[in-house]
Amino acid sequence: MLAFGPVPSRRLGQSLGINNIPPKICSYSCVYCQLGKTLKMRVEREAFYKPERVLKAVEKKIKDAKDKGEPIDYLAFVPDGEPTIEINLGEEIELLKTLGIKVAVITNSSLIWHDDVKDALLKADWVSFKIDAVSKNIWRRINRPFRSLKFEKILEGIKEFSTNFEGEIATETMLIQGINDSLGEVEKVAHFIGDLKGVKSYISIPTRPPAEIWVKPSTEHIINMAYQVFNEKSIKVEYLIGYEGNAFAFTGNIEDDILSITSVHPMREEAVEKLLNKADDDWSLINRLLAEDKLIEVEYQNNKFYLKKIIRRR
Repeated sequence: MLAFGPVPSRRLGQSLGINNIPPKICSYSCVYCQLGKTLKMRVEREAFYKPERVLKAVEKKIKDAKDKGEPIDYLAFVPDGEPTIEINLGEEIELLKTLGIKVAVITNSSLIWHDDVKDALLKADWVSFKIDAVSKNIWRRINRPFRSLKFEKILEGIKEFSTNFEGEIATETMLIQGINDSLGEVEKVAHFIGDLKGVKSYISIPTRPPAEIWVKPSTEHIINMAYQVFNEKSIKVEYLIGYEGNAFAFTGNIEDDILSITSVHPMREEAVEKLLNKADDDWSLINRLLAEDKLIEVEYQNNKFYLKKIIRRR
């Protein structure tokens, strides 16, 4: 599904998601990815959907949401893979901006060194870059990039983009216990981000089931240390470690809503229950979707999550 939600975002309020990449095509295969291991590693840009088709899907979702009184703060590219692999991203952003709602793109940063990717992202209102490490060996261990990617070019591309972008820039650093959460690496990341123009930085930990079962979030002590280090560099920094809430939108077809949301955004059990209540439906729908192998149930940190079934998720 090309559009889903709106869903609650800890950074963007109520965000209508745009899924412009088929599952799961990405330039990274991050150890913590909530969608599982990457199925197709790729860095070459190509066209997946016609921009007009993306616009039409988003327009329909906006209408459905408004009919139900659901607010939308952002149209956000948060697909099943890396959004900048879509060669038509810039044209898609231009079309969506005619709808009068701000456009956000959440990218893993890997292709930002390409001029055409920079040009596309310059059209957005809000762009988030993944910066989990600035040491090449740690970057490779946590993000598991496509073999041809050059880390130095990625960091240079982020710096160059930040000097030219007129919108809002965010960075996200996902802290994984024992991989990138040492004081030394956190200080290096903070030093790099501190040199960027007008950035708001988020320190996060895995809050949904990760691709690798051995992945563990950093401790409260380490998270606090990272916050203090970022703050000392005069970086606008916030935690991104809490549950984002249950304010998922019901747009008329509860089965479609659940399957479209969980295709890119795993839902906790209580969030599913609240959405079912909005639709005046009950848990029998979830049992049916589980029985039909359309939905799967997983546990993480003593919470149950529901995800749309993807072939070879693991």
